[in-house]
Amino acid sequence: MTTAASPLDSAQSADDDRQPALPVDVRVASADCPSLLQARLKQQVASILSAPVYDVAIETPLQPAQSLSAQLGNQVLLKREDLQPVFSFKIRGAYTRVARLSPEARARGVITASAGNHAQGLALAAQKLGIKALIVMPTTTPALKIEGVRSRGATALLHGEAFPEALTRALQLAEEHGYTFVPPFDDPDVIAGQGTVGMEVLRQQGGQLDAIFVPVGGGGLIAGIAAYVKYLRPEIRIIGVESEESNCLQAALAAGSRVVLPKIGRFADGVAVAQVGEHNFALCRHYVDEVITVSNDDICAAVRDIYDDTRSITEPSGALAVAGLKAYVAREEITDQVLVAINSGANIDFDSLRHVIERAGQCGR
Repeated sequence: MTTAASPLDSAQSADDDRQPALPVDVRVASADCPSLLQARLKQQVASILSAPVYDVAIETPLQPAQSLSAQLGNQVLLKREDLQPVFSFKIRGAYTRVARLSPEARARGVITASAGNHAQGLALAAQKLGIKALIVMPTTTPALKIEGVRSRGATALLHGEAFPEALTRALQLAEEHGYTFVPPFDDPDVIAGQGTVGMEVLRQQGGQLDAIFVPVGGGGLIAGIAAYVKYLRPEIRIIGVESEESNCLQAALAAGSRVVLPKIGRFADGVAVAQVGEHNFALCRHYVDEVITVSNDDICAAVRDIYDDTRSITEPSGALAVAGLKAYVAREEITDQVLVAINSGANIDFDSLRHVIERAGQCGR
């Protein structure tokens, strides 16, 4: 790949005099205006470039998966976001959003709803910046994630069996007490923070790169990665991977607008979201090439594959990208390509491991 200095510089300069973002409905309505789309994309890339993620996050390695590569006949690279201080990529978006708050908004304290990973990211971000944080979490949240929030000084409030109920309660509390709500995914600054994952991937893999596989819950990670990668290297395919029990982005792309899933599974709790974010969909509908769904057995097999190559254990949602990558290779019958999978998190309860191991042992590779 030729040096990206020129497009990066132009995007950065756009950040210096960028205009206020258009409302989402205006951006969606302008889908047929290429110049406006490009301007919005450039603005999002500038926001990614200026995201202050490295105050708390690390640049994670892009690790070759030697066994999986030999098995699939392609070069597979794992982006190790499970190595972040909170063991998931979520710290990037949470910190970017909180760091960009006004002093007045910080003083009111922050609140969010999360199944666990955004919760831990926001807890660490608030701790770093000296801000009080309240996290509303579903009652089904793994104990490990609840403890991760409390150990970082935030208050964890358990409410509802799934994310939608927790979100409703968090918004109510924000209204009643004046807390500043920090969205888990549906926010331009959160998207910008997550987009730094794509920035690192392009910096770390400057040569051949055919596709990037991204796990999808609410869509913050894939929206940020897609925006950055498509701005600089539009030939790279961006492929979302969802659990077949919570395929809200796939359903939205098929319908041409966001939909609410009537029911979602909770095995991959980190992506158990019924509706893709509004800001996220505004980007994904233009810059995501396709979405693949995988079964719980596929996910368990991917957890095993990742362990075999890295001796690390991901949570089910963290293994989605590898599961989707395997399905894509089998479907397309491709060889000799360079494929990146985002290992998004490793926050899995020890007690849950037996179930994952048993299912992985029952299904083939």
